[in-house]
Amino acid sequence: MTEPTTIFSIDRAGWCEQARRVPSPHHNERIGPNDISLLVIHGISLPPGEFGGPWIDDLFLGRLDPDAHPYFAGIHQLRVSAHCLIRRDGELVQYVPFTARAWHAGVSSWEGREACNDFSIGIELEGTDELPFEDAQYQALTELTRALLCAYPDMSAERICGHSDIAPGRKTDPGPCFDWARLRDALQHEESGR
Repeated sequence: MTEPTTIFSIDRAGWCEQARRVPSPHHNERIGPNDISLLVIHGISLPPGEFGGPWIDDLFLGRLDPDAHPYFAGIHQLRVSAHCLIRRDGELVQYVPFTARAWHAGVSSWEGREACNDFSIGIELEGTDELPFEDAQYQALTELTRALLCAYPDMSAERICGHSDIAPGRKTDPGPCFDWARLRDALQHEESGR
């Protein structure tokens, strides 16, 4: 039996209508408003290796309490964000509209082009490099990716990568446990079914 599919939709302002909105101040306008051609998959857990809790929201909103955990003392001052987070249970949280430039990639390059924040969308998966991601996360990521591919025609299934691909040696996420074949197969299955 196949699981029911939720169809995600993206409005003209760049918000996914099925996401819980938690607007982050950590973004700015894109240099080219229609220059959206790369999807970057990340992995995050706060504190490292722990799931749940308000900490990722707090980091992306700039209100992470440095005294709440020893690890936070070194990162609370960061001004970072992603467009979306997919929690372990598949919940989709959106911080920045896709039409804006989230601060997720840092120093980065894709196919010779620097500053990937300028032309990419960043999706965080709650997880670590060492643990497999959950079925619910793959389901939500697949549905969100389908919606993004429809909304932004310069993006394609061939232009989906990991943070480690755009910042090699500096970043390792989403890590070796992320099943790239599973995502690509799900997207290809959708294309062949049309």
